[in-house]
Amino acid sequence: MSRSVSLTYYSDVLCVWAYIAQTRIEEVAEQFGSEVTIDYRFCSVFGDSAHKIGHGWADRGGYDGFSSHLREAVASFDRVALHPEIWQRDRPASSTPAHLVLKAVQRADPAHFEATLKAMRSAFFERCLDIGRRSVLDAALTEAGVSADAVWQQLDCGAAHAALEADRRDESALRVQGSPTFILDGGRQKLYGNVGYRVIEANIKELLRSPNAGAASWC
Repeated sequence: MSRSVSLTYYSDVLCVWAYIAQTRIEEVAEQFGSEVTIDYRFCSVFGDSAHKIGHGWADRGGYDGFSSHLREAVASFDRVALHPEIWQRDRPASSTPAHLVLKAVQRADPAHFEATLKAMRSAFFERCLDIGRRSVLDAALTEAGVSADAVWQQLDCGAAHAALEADRRDESALRVQGSPTFILDGGRQKLYGNVGYRVIEANIKELLRSPNAGAASWC
């Protein structure tokens, strides 16, 4: 029987480090194929962006300071594009609307989930659009080839809300520190923050080589 590994990936769609990490997740999918199952989950870092940035960065230049920080952070990444006015105009009040739509897509059209996530991140980070607005979210769905009606049905009945609540419940149980967090081996291995692809790759390869390595504890 062929071995496989489950990778649980927690992120906030508005987190620049998760935006950077997305290329690494795509590389995992390309290199390992069916050997790795990627479970996309969401945590709330920018659930209240005014508090996170406006209050949290008040003594460091507020939104302008945070925008400068992001531009400096991505300067060394060739494959990452960032709008020069990021967080200076059309600021999303919260990442929650996007997360709810993404959970709805996972239920309604999972084959197009990755394309939808990429479309949303591109809309915000590259085009500086407010992905908290339904019009922008609907445009991202159209770009990804997803039926907006099918997605909003999942929202209207509360199923997407329940799925996001499940992410939050498991986030607490798994002790997720923030965005992005990569979880392997049933929570025994956690990689948090700006983790390079080779580190993720090494952990996956070790689990594929010896899938029971972390199953027992000596203490």
